[in-house]
Amino acid sequence: MTIDGFAAPPALVEHARRFHAEGGVPAVPRVAATVLLLRPAGDDFEVYLIRRVAAMTFGGMYAFPGGGVDRSDSEAHLDWAGPEPAAWGERFRLDPADAQAVVCAAAREVFEEAGVLLAGPHPGAVVGDVSGDDWEAARQDLVGRRTGFADLLAGRGLTLRSDLLLPWTRWITPEFEPRRFDTYFFVALLPEGQRTRDVSGEADLTLWLRPADALARARAGELTMLPPTMVTLAEVAAAGDLAAVARAAADRDPGTPIVPRIEGLDGASPRFVLR
Repeated sequence: MTIDGFAAPPALVEHARRFHAEGGVPAVPRVAATVLLLRPAGDDFEVYLIRRVAAMTFGGMYAFPGGGVDRSDSEAHLDWAGPEPAAWGERFRLDPADAQAVVCAAAREVFEEAGVLLAGPHPGAVVGDVSGDDWEAARQDLVGRRTGFADLLAGRGLTLRSDLLLPWTRWITPEFEPRRFDTYFFVALLPEGQRTRDVSGEADLTLWLRPADALARARAGELTMLPPTMVTLAEVAAAGDLAAVARAAADRDPGTPIVPRIEGLDGASPRFVLR
């Protein structure tokens, strides 16, 4: 499988054929954000993966921490370090408020789902260990929507480190799918002193793996992944090392979406095309 395409699974081919035959109307995608957490591993690096619980959308799939943008993400007033929302908007081709919402969602989701907080007491620092009971209570309040992300940061005198999030790409679910997402992908280095924790109620297994190993296991059928996950793993693996991943992120276009479509539905060998 490459960015240029791959054989379409038979079940999706039939789904797409029905959608087009019945004149289906594409669902409006929900805006979302997801984060590839990376950490050094000897001379290489690893990525953090979670397996979605079976009852969820895309249940059983291995993915990166992430989720939908909340209304509060665009309304939040918080201390901010790194590129301003207007600069993020230029990268994403969004207005500043919408760009802020995407960045806030990425930071919020990685804290909710992995227990990693991309924030610090000032623009040049990051908090250390956030696994204590008081932090866990704060995370639970955030997950339960009893508090907002901006309120959590303000209450602890913290600044959101948007500069720790590097935009990578954007994927939109195919038009024939009943539930669609417009997802912005980021990469981020696990902050020193912090550790991921299996805290998400939406996951039943977590793994740290070298991107190339994760991709090999997916191709062998050991790990089930959707195309965006596999393609992104291949891209970061191809970078070679963490410094090269950061350099590559600076040159990428995270505003133009990849919208997979199936070509050749009337033929014998339908193929997913990713661009």
